Amino acid sequence: MDIRGTDTPLLDWSGDAIALGFFENEIALTEELSQLDEKIGKTMTELIEETEFEGKSGSSMVTRIGGKSAIRKLILVGLGKKDEFTLDTVRLGAAAVARLGKKEKVKSLGIHFPLMDNDAAKTTAAIAEGMILSLHQDNRFKSEPEDKPSKLETVEILGVGDQSEAINQAETVCSGVILARELVAAPANAINPVTFAKTAQDLAKEYGLDIEILEKDECEKRGMGAFLGVAKASDLPPKFIHLIYKPSGTPKRKLAIVGKSLTFDSGGLNLKGSGSGIETMKMDMGGGAATLGAAKAIAQLKPDVEVHFVCAATENMISGHAMRPGDILTASNGKTIEVNNTDAEGRLTLADALVFAEQLAVDAIVDLATLTGACIVALGDNISGLWSTDETLAEEIKTASEAAGEKFWIMPMEEKYFEGLKSPIADMKNTGPRAGGSITAALFLKQFIKETSWAHLDIAGPVWADKENGVNNAGATGFPVRTLVNWVLN
Repeated sequence: MDIRGTDTPLLDWSGDAIALGFFENEIALTEELSQLDEKIGKTMTELIEETEFEGKSGSSMVTRIGGKSAIRKLILVGLGKKDEFTLDTVRLGAAAVARLGKKEKVKSLGIHFPLMDNDAAKTTAAIAEGMILSLHQDNRFKSEPEDKPSKLETVEILGVGDQSEAINQAETVCSGVILARELVAAPANAINPVTFAKTAQDLAKEYGLDIEILEKDECEKRGMGAFLGVAKASDLPPKFIHLIYKPSGTPKRKLAIVGKSLTFDSGGLNLKGSGSGIETMKMDMGGGAATLGAAKAIAQLKPDVEVHFVCAATENMISGHAMRPGDILTASNGKTIEVNNTDAEGRLTLADALVFAEQLAVDAIVDLATLTGACIVALGDNISGLWSTDETLAEEIKTASEAAGEKFWIMPMEEKYFEGLKSPIADMKNTGPRAGGSITAALFLKQFIKETSWAHLDIAGPVWADKENGVNNAGATGFPVRTLVNWVLN
């Protein structure tokens, strides 16, 4: 799909379909729209009247244009209330247009939306993101895909001029989102610690990143007892992945992104039972997938920021070698952990990954993980939890997420709740009481950061959608690649 910006006036554009965005209850046709309506035989007026189109958010209409018009179809999209207009409104509207265009077998499309903050570049990028991500299909594991590829070949964004730089950036970010989606969606017999590490190696080779992969013996030398405790039961070797992007000049900042990378989580000896969603646990590496997706985008966008991407990849399986409930593990910072639940394994792998990241002497660390069902109970499927020891860092993530249209809610770091993690025979347990489970998980991770600014993102809900949701089709969403990229760029 070729997306481009153009100054071509509405009245001069020709192609298969033209899509127009309207604010709620602001359907009166401007002079230009009125002239276009006359040109297409009052089709726009008829469609608005017959469907009682009001421009409400999520509404869309399409009709064929009769006569000898140079445009075959007309699409109207509601953008909601003008005072609630955001970049995500643009994305969602563009996604609706793309899906209608696919359904209507449109090959060439013109799209005209109001500009967000009179910024043609930002509006264009949001339109491109919405269209690309909504049309992405993952048919890798189907012998005969039921969902046929879109016929949409060209999209012209009208009234914005040449926006090739904004479109190229949007396409690059989307390539990272799509990588994350495809990693999460792939079954555990396709993406395991070995193939996950191979993906990181391929990224390093293609985009000029530095990489080191610590094998089991090197992890043992570094005292990564928490990570290796989880890995013990798997027949596949653990892979501790460290990708590095370095700008050509002196970096203005050094950052680390740490992603939980459990390529499959059986629960260990606290085995997930029937009805627990065990068949979905291929997505327990959603944090690591987004980390690699962000690495792919950042390596191409080349910001003047040094970024370290850390993924402690393994499976959580069962065997005669498995860690047992009651075992005590020693992390690489010397902290001891009584394992009272082998199904709280992600935080154990992250413990050693966070210690490693802090040793890189970075300015800030963000970890992201499908960590707790408690976070889904608290915030639902569409909002991620955000904990931080640094209010400035938390606000940076929030700002980045708002521009991306990915939702986060700042959660309390209630130190009193750490009482529930105390162990009589070790420094801490790996789980606390049922109440406040996502908070105690964040407090557990905090024990492995000494001084560095740090934020923890519990992304358990938003990494997967059971049905079409905004720019996401059902399945893996690629959350929160766009937030991470925005954070690094800004």
